[in-house]
Amino acid sequence: MNRLTDQEIKYLKGVGPKKAELLEKELGIQTFYDLLYFFPYKYIDRSRIYSIKEIDSTQTFIQLKGKITHFRMEGQRYKQRLVAVFTDGTGTVELVWFQGLQWVTRNYQPGREYIVFGRPAVYNNRLSFAHPEIEIEEKDDNRLYTSLQPQYSTTEKLRNNFVTSKTIHRLIGQVLAQVNTFEETLPADLIIKLRLGGLADALRNVHYPENADKLRKATYRLKFEELFYIQLNILAQKSKRQVVVKGIVFSKVGQNLNNFYNTRLGFELTEAQKRVIREIRKDMGSGKQMNRLLQGDVGSGKTLVALMAMLIALDNGYQACLMAPTELLANQHFVTISRFLDGMGISVLLLTGSTKKSEREILHEQLRSGELHILIGTHALLEDTVQFNNLGLVIIDEQHRFGVAQRARLWKKTEQLPHVLVMTATPIPRTLAMTLYGDLDVSVIDELPPGRKPVQTIHYYESKRLVLFGFMKKQIALGRQIYVVYPLIKESEKLDYVALEEGYEAVTRAFPPPEYTVVCVHGQMKPEDKESAMQLFIKGKAQIMVATTVIEVGVDIPNASVMIIENAERFGLSQLHQLRGRVGRGADQSYCILMSSYKLSHEARKRLSTLVETNDGFEIAETDLKLRGPGDIEGTQQSGIPFDLKIANLGQDGQILQFAREKALELLADDPLLEKPENGICTLQMARLVKSTEDWSVIS
Repeated sequence: MNRLTDQEIKYLKGVGPKKAELLEKELGIQTFYDLLYFFPYKYIDRSRIYSIKEIDSTQTFIQLKGKITHFRMEGQRYKQRLVAVFTDGTGTVELVWFQGLQWVTRNYQPGREYIVFGRPAVYNNRLSFAHPEIEIEEKDDNRLYTSLQPQYSTTEKLRNNFVTSKTIHRLIGQVLAQVNTFEETLPADLIIKLRLGGLADALRNVHYPENADKLRKATYRLKFEELFYIQLNILAQKSKRQVVVKGIVFSKVGQNLNNFYNTRLGFELTEAQKRVIREIRKDMGSGKQMNRLLQGDVGSGKTLVALMAMLIALDNGYQACLMAPTELLANQHFVTISRFLDGMGISVLLLTGSTKKSEREILHEQLRSGELHILIGTHALLEDTVQFNNLGLVIIDEQHRFGVAQRARLWKKTEQLPHVLVMTATPIPRTLAMTLYGDLDVSVIDELPPGRKPVQTIHYYESKRLVLFGFMKKQIALGRQIYVVYPLIKESEKLDYVALEEGYEAVTRAFPPPEYTVVCVHGQMKPEDKESAMQLFIKGKAQIMVATTVIEVGVDIPNASVMIIENAERFGLSQLHQLRGRVGRGADQSYCILMSSYKLSHEARKRLSTLVETNDGFEIAETDLKLRGPGDIEGTQQSGIPFDLKIANLGQDGQILQFAREKALELLADDPLLEKPENGICTLQMARLVKSTEDWSVIS
């Protein structure tokens, strides 16, 4: 932008080295630029001053004008609090502080006029404001002022060091007062054509809005710019890859695929599966490297599509590999694929952390010689000792669980870049897909195989526990098996494990041996105990499995037709949908029962009702995005996304994102390598916004 904005914030008045270090650690703010691009998360209208007689405790944040009459101390020793009685002539309220008591009495005097801002509450039948903001009534002409008060995210550590939202706002005001000129960050013709307004106006009005209309225009300009450069970066990489990177040409469909399709399949593929296979075949025969994302709900038949893609690689003289995030999932793929290919003369082996040394030596030798056709495994595939003879296709399941640098090691194992197929059972909303996977071509399996019945979802409150046990007994009598899943949240792991153990005991009491067998599976168990419990359930010897979310990915048991999710309000919507997908694998009617307490937030109620109302993974993903924001839905940190969203919200700004993508495409159509002088600004901005210089585009 200019040299001044690159200056470190420790040189800003009132910051210094200690606060600068704290701001960097807690919020990632190092420079004036970082501070200017640390945007408010909401605004509070401070244009109105209330009288005390108008207040009630249901209001959110309000503003008063009046005087402190006197201070007093209340409470004993460690529970002491400072109380100020505040009046405006229409009544009195109490202002209460639990920290910084000496600072308050030093800085605020009885009898002087102040503006008080905060949230009213009732305590001991008295109206009070805890830790209110207080300003002197006279306006400081040198200070930027706005009636639309921005609110900035802070942390507990910052607040304890007196760095509040108001502090951040004041620091930004200082930077805006010092920086007189801002170099533009978008091409001039784009600003004029789209009537976006200048960057200087946008930054001033987003932090110190003159009015609501100017704030709306400033926010739009900054959101558009952010999403435009994200899309330009993604699309420029895709364009470069298509020009520079040559793909292996799989020119034929041969004996392996034809034999499998005509004699081994035994059932008809869905239309969605056929369409996706056609898209994959076209990619692999084009001479360009395939980079395709395959989306489909749990149970939609992605593994079968992946297998047929592998057979095309084999027919063209190449090896294929499939990498899964857990041993459980890798084992499941190995069993499924081996069963499909049994008797076809195709060599399939499994490599995980548990593979014995003697087995590894044979595997490595066969892999190097080309004798091994398909290798399935976990992160173990990334080890330097794993050397392929002729790798042509890489399939990655549940891709967001792998770091992008890890995947890079996989494609570096071959001279020619292999084709890449990424599979995910987490439906990705369109806006998120455009951002996370904008450089990949997307295929969607939006049909379930014939004979599959949609899972019936029911929400029960805790009072229906006996009804639930009765339902479970009926299902077990019909020969079905049941999952009971408990949440496991890092912040409260100990409490969660206690709840799991108590739940296991309650289920065991309701379903006692020898008539019933109940097993328990969680992450703190020894691997051999966990495996033993799993095997009892897989073989049908146990009717009920009580577990944490270890079963979210990787257990495929057609006979398990009931999924009970305890404390369902504590799970995210996408995770609930994933768990529900663990049942409904067979032809029987399956059920997902969501157990919750009566105390539900508005968001939790919306999550549970959405799950009850629909089985459509994409609809669920869109709702989840709107409720939570993008968060880490697809693990943006792990999947190598080289940017953070500072002002745009993918849940709310889908239209701006689509428009920004269109404008980025228009720009690249006119100037594919961004070589024109007027587009030099775009190259500079992309370099500033992208943290990583490594080109990950060739590996998904």
